[in-house]
Amino acid sequence: SACLQDYPVVVRAKRKSSAIESHSEFSCEPIRLRMCQDLPYNTTFMPNLLNHYDQQTAALAMEPFHPMVNLVCSADLRMFLCALYTPVCTEYGQVTMPCRTLCQRAKDECHKLMEIFGVAWPDDMECSRFPDCDEPYPRPEDLVTSSDPTEQSSMTVQRDYGFWCPRELKLDPDLGYTFMGRKDCSAPCPSMFFKQQELTFMRYFIGVVSIVCLSATLFTFLTFLIDVTRFRYPERPIIFYAVCYVMVSLVFFLGFLLEDRVACNAVSPAQFRASTITQGSHNKVCTLFFMVLYFFTMAGSVWWVILTITWFLAAVPKWGSEAIEKKALLFHAIAWGLPGALTVTLLALNKIEGDGISGVCFIGLYDIDALRWFVLAPLCLNVAVGVSLLLVGIVALNRVRMEIPLEKENQTKLVKFMIRMGVFSVLYLAPLLTVIGCYLYEHTYRTIWETTWMEENCRRYHIPCPYKVEQTSRPAMVLFLIKYLMMLVVGIPSVFWVGSKKTCFEWASFLHGRRRKDSGVNESRQVLQEQPDFAQSLLREPNTPIIRKSRGTSTQGTSTHASSTHLAVLDDLDEPASSVHSKASYHGSLRRTRDDRSDTVVYRGTEERSFHGSMPRLNHPHSRHGSQRDISEAPPTLVTHGTTASNSQIAENEGTSA
Repeated sequence: SACLQDYPVVVRAKRKSSAIESHSEFSCEPIRLRMCQDLPYNTTFMPNLLNHYDQQTAALAMEPFHPMVNLVCSADLRMFLCALYTPVCTEYGQVTMPCRTLCQRAKDECHKLMEIFGVAWPDDMECSRFPDCDEPYPRPEDLVTSSDPTEQSSMTVQRDYGFWCPRELKLDPDLGYTFMGRKDCSAPCPSMFFKQQELTFMRYFIGVVSIVCLSATLFTFLTFLIDVTRFRYPERPIIFYAVCYVMVSLVFFLGFLLEDRVACNAVSPAQFRASTITQGSHNKVCTLFFMVLYFFTMAGSVWWVILTITWFLAAVPKWGSEAIEKKALLFHAIAWGLPGALTVTLLALNKIEGDGISGVCFIGLYDIDALRWFVLAPLCLNVAVGVSLLLVGIVALNRVRMEIPLEKENQTKLVKFMIRMGVFSVLYLAPLLTVIGCYLYEHTYRTIWETTWMEENCRRYHIPCPYKVEQTSRPAMVLFLIKYLMMLVVGIPSVFWVGSKKTCFEWASFLHGRRRKDSGVNESRQVLQEQPDFAQSLLREPNTPIIRKSRGTSTQGTSTHASSTHLAVLDDLDEPASSVHSKASYHGSLRRTRDDRSDTVVYRGTEERSFHGSMPRLNHPHSRHGSQRDISEAPPTLVTHGTTASNSQIAENEGTSA
């Protein structure tokens, strides 16, 4: 028509009726709605006056009015509806609104028929919103255009419509979904960034790694069950840490088996809905996956912090195993209570999101705020506290090694323990810091990835394309592979702590149906408890032998503090030898270790019980355990103890000072 031929002069671009192109620029397009054919104009623009982006969306919104238009309840209804849903396309800056009188006549003449069909007059079509005039639509001047094509050829609308949720991704309002700032919308499933071949490879990769992690952590826990007395504090938290990652790896393994059946909503062709990411707690299995995965991920991180706390208590204040174990209830309350509180909070906030890649449910996958405050913040805080305590403990042990003379055997054990503790911490921190780095990378580039996705899919979903895209980027598959790998590998270091010859012997004995009795105190605890206190080393006389703590563990909360031990020694040194021997009583017994290589004679003084801690053991007057040099050089009241040895060993080796 002549009108259609004139409009390309007004606007910059025309569109073919068969093509769906970018809506980032204002342009006229032919009217394709059947109801609005044969009007005085045949071009319109989108978004329309009711904020419908394309004609397909406008047609769906007009469907309830079809019976009234077909029955011609009012001669003005059809024109009024078309004025709103397909407004006349005029020159830039001029939008023609229908008059209020046109709206009022259509509403008054059709309201009875609308009641019969159960159709309510929409609020956004309320007549008071339109200009108070009485003119036909469209007005004659709306169809008049400029004769100079150069004046309007560059007049284009440059505006950003933002993200419009496609019809395929819309969900019921009562579910509380949110996607890219739009309510009642969800991300496409299984992934909006990766192709199907990439997803298949990533799923099998996650499945294999989860099996490896599950095997390693389960081996650690079963080793503990074989001999529950072997791993006491300060290394007991490693066992609970392993249990946490047993559950984490189990959830990932189940997600691998179930693929996207839990993390995604099913396709609904009848409602024109595609498969979307699950959000909220309406999916019970997804909620269960989230609770287990998030709770045990945070609990494993807290147990590592508690492990550094126990190492700190054993290395710096010299707390014994029993003293630390008395705080076990507090440790458990913190390690399980804090993750539980965070989990309940997230359930209340309805922040659960499905992960179409791994098949599990977590948080922060699409919600940047949830990622920032409920994942990054707790993990970074735990790393900061744990590393600080770890460094303080290592420095304290190194001072002991450098400044205070130790026997060669204990020196070797201390160095070995420090190396073991350092290697374990590095094996934990390296994967955890990598995971935090991956989360920060996602947090930084998530907006760019979403803009790129909009640019690539806006025509497919009939939504506005992004305005003036300056940078496009897609996430690298290797980045997500590293993230999932490190989320699971972080649990594997626990197997390195229990891996030793002793573990092999215990498993061999267990598989052969026999149990071996525990020989006593763990070597790591011995090393920590046998260190001489700094107070002792600084207050002792130059010729006074170093007074060490016994290999046994204390039974009081402050049993290993330097002050109590030093004061006990000074009290004993002030008394004559006869007094000391008169107070001493023999309460020990010979106990043969599992390798039948040494016996230990334990003596206890009657006044040992009055002190908070392990008292120096009294030398029996007829004991063969002291060295000849100690007897000749030390005062008669010096409290010493040694290890049982043969007569030849007494002649060759020096005894250990108590």
